[in-house]
Amino acid sequence: MSSPRLLDQVRTVARVKHYSLKTEHAYLNWIRRFIFYHNKQHPKEMGEGEIRQFLAHLAVNLHVSASTQTVALSALLFLYRDVLKIPLPYIEDIERAKPSRKLPVVFSRAEVQTILDQLSGTHLLLASLLYGAGLRLMEAIRLRVKDIDFAANQINVREGKGSVDRITMLPQSVKSSLQQHLNRVRALHQKDLKEGYGDVYLPYALESKYVNADKEWGWQYVFPSLKRSTDPRSGTVYRHQKPKTYELVLDHAILHGVGFSYG
Repeated sequence: MSSPRLLDQVRTVARVKHYSLKTEHAYLNWIRRFIFYHNKQHPKEMGEGEIRQFLAHLAVNLHVSASTQTVALSALLFLYRDVLKIPLPYIEDIERAKPSRKLPVVFSRAEVQTILDQLSGTHLLLASLLYGAGLRLMEAIRLRVKDIDFAANQINVREGKGSVDRITMLPQSVKSSLQQHLNRVRALHQKDLKEGYGDVYLPYALESKYVNADKEWGWQYVFPSLKRSTDPRSGTVYRHQKPKTYELVLDHAILHGVGFSYG
């Protein structure tokens, strides 16, 4: 029996470690680029020297940002340490892309209100949660119904930045509209169930541990997509989130609300 192709091995290890699909795709992209840069040599035939050359090429010739170069390095370290099981120390003294130094953009209350005035419906509710509860965009989009505690006026944030859980407040100003929104989402979920769907993605194979949990109301996303789609990993039809849609809408609101877009 032939061994799996290298990129298939990368996918498998990334999923065993519960990396997000976005991280998996990013790592695969950088590993491909590394291999093609060195004329399709197998990574087992290369090492620290070739990694240095590739990262220097990114910084000097392609002028990538410092953060992009760091992602590329992380992908290659993951390849050698976790996939190929080849010991590799953290590589020092690389030709680094110069990090940009920017002052943080902090909106005043008036500017925030101007931005919110550009929004309506679900987009307004989401933006109000970001501002009132101090949520990052992906934290809000990944919220499950069971994460909202109306009685205690709090939101449970699961696996936030750094995979850390935390509790934040549920703003009084959004409680009523959020409850109305969840009533509409529940009706959509019940419609899905009647049509033979209604499953939702569960992390860490919980669907095998808790039978039918993937159809339970509490596990549904607070902000599901309006359309069902097929999960690229499992092939199951879910209502995923649409983070890019929300990013574009919020960018538009900021651009027209205060005259510029955030970085």
